[in-house]
Amino acid sequence: MNIRLNTLWKLLSYYKYLIVVVVGVLVVGIVDENSFAKRVQYELEISDLKEEIAKYQADSERDTRLLKELRRTPKAIEKIARERYFMKAEDEDIYVLSDDVQQNIAHETAY
Repeated sequence: MNIRLNTLWKLLSYYKYLIVVVVGVLVVGIVDENSFAKRVQYELEISDLKEEIAKYQADSERDTRLLKELRRTPKAIEKIARERYFMKAEDEDIYVLSDDVQQNIAHETAY
């Protein structure tokens, strides 16, 4: 038993710098709160958030342009009311074409 401990001790003392470097790299690379793995994860999250910010800025610019157009021309209000809210003038009829009928038929046949 004493021979094994002596051999183990010699092995550890011979490779002590290598062991310290390997343990240090493992701690810094994987285990630590500020590890390389966490850094990569944070970089991916930052890139996703930047894409989301760009999307929201584009939406904001589009809505700002639409708002300016609405303030400039009263016909734009009428156009949006007709397209989005299906409003109409007194002398016209509106026909809405939709694919919902096919979905309802499929839903009814399921029963």
